[in-house]
Amino acid sequence: MIRIDQIKLSPDHTDEDLAQAACVRLNIRRQELLTLRVRKRSVDSRKRGQVLFIYSVDCEVRGEDDVLARAEPRDVSRAEFPRYEFPAHAPQGNFSRPVIVGAGPCGLFAGLMLARAGFRPLLLERGKPARERARDVYDFWRGGAFDPGSNVQFGEGGAGTFSDGKLTTQIKDREGRIATVLRELTLAGAPEEILWQAKPHVGTDKLVGVVENLRKTIIDLGGEVRFQTQVAGLIHEGGRVRGVRLASDEELDAGVVVLAIGHSARDTFAMLHGLGLAMSQKPFSIGCRMEHPQTLVDAAQYGRLAGHPRLPPAEYKLVHHGRDGRSAYTFCMCPGGEVIAAASEAGGVVTNGMSRHARAGGNANSALLVGVEPADLGSPHPLAGVEFQRRWECRAFELAGGDYRAPVQMVEDFLAGRPTKRLGDVQPTYRPGVTPTDLADCLPAYVASTMREAIVGLDRKLRGFARPDAVLTGVETRSSSPVRLVRGDDLQSVTFRGVYPAGEGAGYAGGIVSAAVDGMRAAEAVALELAGLARP
Repeated sequence: MIRIDQIKLSPDHTDEDLAQAACVRLNIRRQELLTLRVRKRSVDSRKRGQVLFIYSVDCEVRGEDDVLARAEPRDVSRAEFPRYEFPAHAPQGNFSRPVIVGAGPCGLFAGLMLARAGFRPLLLERGKPARERARDVYDFWRGGAFDPGSNVQFGEGGAGTFSDGKLTTQIKDREGRIATVLRELTLAGAPEEILWQAKPHVGTDKLVGVVENLRKTIIDLGGEVRFQTQVAGLIHEGGRVRGVRLASDEELDAGVVVLAIGHSARDTFAMLHGLGLAMSQKPFSIGCRMEHPQTLVDAAQYGRLAGHPRLPPAEYKLVHHGRDGRSAYTFCMCPGGEVIAAASEAGGVVTNGMSRHARAGGNANSALLVGVEPADLGSPHPLAGVEFQRRWECRAFELAGGDYRAPVQMVEDFLAGRPTKRLGDVQPTYRPGVTPTDLADCLPAYVASTMREAIVGLDRKLRGFARPDAVLTGVETRSSSPVRLVRGDDLQSVTFRGVYPAGEGAGYAGGIVSAAVDGMRAAEAVALELAGLARP
């Protein structure tokens, strides 16, 4: 199999155009090309007025060795397919059943890998099953009661279930874990296109079913999943975990515990700190969601080709380096999406972004964030970042009226430093509602000033970014964990043997795929321990 990268074609190309382009690159006749499979496709709109599809394809040809010898070596190579292999299987006889705390991407994939290997994992999730959880979330958005136990942060699937299911990641992967994650997701019902899209996404509307199917697979393989089951303590002796204590006071024996708790399990962070589990501050970010018409983003990115039926809703990813050394960047851009209420504690407002699979909404949104360093927190306490987040979430709650509406401001007013009295043509999508105000009252001063500078600067990169009636909605505080649970090279806590901190909440991942991959790595380490094998 031969791999060809960087095949560039216009959006109007046909499948035959792609095949002919591959033949030209390989210097072969059309009949010598036996099969062609798209490995990756991306959209390149960097040159103004020109939009191209960029393909990476795998080809089967007659006389592969001769073709490779003749072909120009640039962007042509023998295709490699890393084959993921789980390192150990459950031993015969008795072994300590692994307990996984949390059923987000990290916990689900740790559980799935262990279940496939015969370890019969027990997953403990503090929230509800995905479908029940979705009903609670949508009821809250429609003005119903807030449920601190079932919301955008807590429940089966984790926070990623309500973020449009972006599957992009920057992590390196030579072992084939990323491909395994994507393949498992498609087996669970995700669209096949995620296997070849450069920026794959599932869509919140499809994720609920995918997550349910992952859980069913774990159970079919001998695992168990318990919902509305919060871990309130670890039982330990002699520097090793012996079990977990639940909020119901039930105690479960466990020689191995994977902490896949997510970035918003603040009470669990506090419990672990009280036990003396090693943890540290880590950088995170704070800012607001920013909404523009999707047509504005399409026009800025695609030019005259905006609206082309084969082009997806346009995206952007931008960064601005400020004069004072701080930077602002866009995060979790949701084409055709909506801004959502993502609180997990009473008395706080938290924003996030979400798209459905079709990304057909009228607004595009993205977080505009500014980094927060440990030096900004004013305290060396490991949980100072949590308190920092909570402070600004409570400010936003109070500023908007104390009923889970969110504070909003038009860009022209934010730049001028005056409260918004009335919104323009861009209507905010946040539910249960919004209150026009001055967002500077719920942001640190250096964050607001950096955002102002960034909006003006980024308008030079994306025409219309500083559109006067674009809407800012506050506050966005949960882009990553403010805490790192310290672990060693063996992935175990440096405090308690048998405890495996993993995923985004532990500070070792950011996003669905990287969290799932870290869950797989934790599962591998657990399997090696339980099977009595040395870690390679």
